[in-house]
Amino acid sequence: MNKIDIEIVAQKGAVIPEYKTSGSSGADVHAFLSEPVVLKKGEVKLIPTGLCCSISEGYEIQVRPRSGLAGKNGITFLNAPG
Repeated sequence: MNKIDIEIVAQKGAVIPEYKTSGSSGADVHAFLSEPVVLKKGEVKLIPTGLCCSISEGYEIQVRPRSGLAGKNGITFLNAPG
């Protein structure tokens, strides 16, 4: 596996993504909210992360929905992967 540098600028209180287990293919990204968000059926909202990232040319960062949230609650991304 190639290692690349990812520069992350985080707002105060934002959570830096990290791999939770050995062999994980992705890192968990957390919502950056000042108050809880409630979605009504069919409602669309933008959820901030509080992060700005910069990576090496030729690479990309993908944000993907968690399968449990999508399957059990219908929560996903409009442009998945984003």
